[in-house]
Amino acid sequence: MAKAPTVQDVARAAGVSRQTVSNVLNAPDIVREPTRERVQAAIVELGYRPHAAARRLRTRRSSTIGVRLDPYAGGISGVVLDRFVHALTERAGDRGMRVLLYAARTPGEEIDRIGDLVDGGEIDAVVLTGTSHEDTRTAWLQDRAVPFVAFGRPWRSGDGARPAHAWADVDGAAGTRAATRHLLGTAGSRIAFLGWPTGSGTGDDRARGWLEAMADAGAEGPRWHTEESLGLARELTAAALAEDPGVDGIVCVSDSLAIGAHLAATGLGRPELPVVGFDNTPAAEALGLSSVEQLPEQVAAGVLDLLMGPTGSAVVHRSPQDDPAYVLVEPRLVVRAPADPVG
Repeated sequence: MAKAPTVQDVARAAGVSRQTVSNVLNAPDIVREPTRERVQAAIVELGYRPHAAARRLRTRRSSTIGVRLDPYAGGISGVVLDRFVHALTERAGDRGMRVLLYAARTPGEEIDRIGDLVDGGEIDAVVLTGTSHEDTRTAWLQDRAVPFVAFGRPWRSGDGARPAHAWADVDGAAGTRAATRHLLGTAGSRIAFLGWPTGSGTGDDRARGWLEAMADAGAEGPRWHTEESLGLARELTAAALAEDPGVDGIVCVSDSLAIGAHLAATGLGRPELPVVGFDNTPAAEALGLSSVEQLPEQVAAGVLDLLMGPTGSAVVHRSPQDDPAYVLVEPRLVVRAPADPVG
């Protein structure tokens, strides 16, 4: 069996000292970039993996990232966060880091939980999910100088030019823009949008993509709103299509609403009416509905890059003067033909 590479092997391959390799592994921000890149290249080439337990004792870091485990709410679209957490855990492991899941029902409860984990030395950084307007968690983390990255934009007004903190997200507007352009090119000019009530950062961003695509094409279509509920979406769409049968297609803010809209159209004898969802869940695939794929694996990779650098193996502590960075992942449209109705 081949002997595992050592720190000395990495140092020899990179032409540096053992201490420099240790600095790259444990405090990369103090190493000059050309040297750091040379050491990181040697680590990749040799397949070196630091001993996590020894590193935790030596650096007094936990090598652990905390992520909230969202409460189970049923429905269809929660699979996206599941995929994100799985990808984050897998990619963090490749960098010698672990992921710790914690439960919290409210932002205040989450702040208390994070405080306990940080004070106990159990985590080095946090990945936030479920961001919203005026998120109280981000200000608390910044005040405590806890490294963190959010899955989701700050959504606060004025944050576009210089975001309040580091974040990674999916470009929802790009996804619905692509979906709308597809239907405009294949179904007709009257494309409706079925979304959530205004005020949701994510929902409003996805609605913007539809609005922009329709404006670019000089087209018009109705905009419908409902809560995240398959049943409510089915009822609303059935009533709206009965009143306005001239709709040529529907772009939806989620797969749950898309499935409700598809069932409504089928019930009205229009199973061929094209409906596009968002999330590309197994349920949408089973029904043959087109949907926007969020690519949460790419978001997870972006989160780790922001926390640790492109090839780092430890959390980088940024100074208050550093400009917050972000990663915006462009989703992809998956086009399908609706499945034949059963029965």
